[in-house]
Amino acid sequence: MSEQPQEPTPEELLEAVRNMKVADLLLSTAATLAQLGFAKLDESARDLEQVRLAIEGMKGVLGALEGAVPEQVLRDFHQVVANLQLAYASATAPDASAED
Repeated sequence: MSEQPQEPTPEELLEAVRNMKVADLLLSTAATLAQLGFAKLDESARDLEQVRLAIEGMKGVLGALEGAVPEQVLRDFHQVVANLQLAYASATAPDASAED
């Protein structure tokens, strides 16, 4: 029989939470928002309101991270926001082929 991984004890969980940094959680949240935002741009699951919320959420999270994480990290995430905004604008623009 294979040995099942042991679940952490409540004490171990508490210690893990104590060792966590809020900045790390916020960066993870920003990455998740970006993934969700881009996923919601897909034609099969398009939900532009959700994309807008992801963009606004990322802006808020990144604002809170100013001075708490390296500038390069923030710069990279701000670029992701810009890319998501461009994709959102493209998705909301009138179909260019309809003008021909």
